Amino acid sequence: MYSQHLHYLPLPPIVYALLLGALLALFVLIQIGVLSYAYGRIGLSSKSATLMLLASLLGSYVNIPIAHFSGERVVPQEVIDFFGRRYVVPKVVDWPGMILAVNVGGAVIPFFLSIYLLARNRIWIVGAAATAIVALVVHLLARIVPGVGVGVPIVAPPLVSAALALLLSRDHAAPVAYVSGSLGTLIGADLLNLDKMRAIGTPIASLGGAGTFDGIFVTGILAVLIASLPLRRKPSGVSHAPP
Repeated sequence: MYSQHLHYLPLPPIVYALLLGALLALFVLIQIGVLSYAYGRIGLSSKSATLMLLASLLGSYVNIPIAHFSGERVVPQEVIDFFGRRYVVPKVVDWPGMILAVNVGGAVIPFFLSIYLLARNRIWIVGAAATAIVALVVHLLARIVPGVGVGVPIVAPPLVSAALALLLSRDHAAPVAYVSGSLGTLIGADLLNLDKMRAIGTPIASLGGAGTFDGIFVTGILAVLIASLPLRRKPSGVSHAPP
């Protein structure tokens, strides 16, 4: 009955244009050789990584309902400013409570891609450790935005996850950055605030949607950039001082 309201762009079109432009620029830089993309550092080819990021961007329009809470107060607003950004929410007049949904581009795709990268690169332990730290930092920074959901500063997840990845595992920094940035944001911002979701007052509370999607998407771009860095291993062997 209300399915037509489930799918909407959680960010203004200009923001999507900027994110799409950044993705296209990244792909062009890789193809012309400005960025030396390293397949083994992330577990995806440059084409596959670009397609996954594009699917994530397009999938942010789609929300899959998983629960319904009746009798909740709904804030009938279309655009809300928070953390210096503008969030778009569906404006409704007659809505039977709140629907809890999962965003395809901001939650479903990042989750399954993260599981693949964890298994492909065998980084379960370091990935879990980095994810836990990012989740803690994001949870401390997250704020409940009435009428929208849970808001997180866009730069926090990618910067924290990138720093941890380079510190904990330089050989697998790219996949660790993506996994910790994506799963850490979903856990710290959305899952750890599930008990507060019903009081937000939005018709649709989307996990991985408004408030967290842009941070997760930028994390993916940053992971590809890290894979292009000339991370060299230290030469093996023992050096001997001259006599």
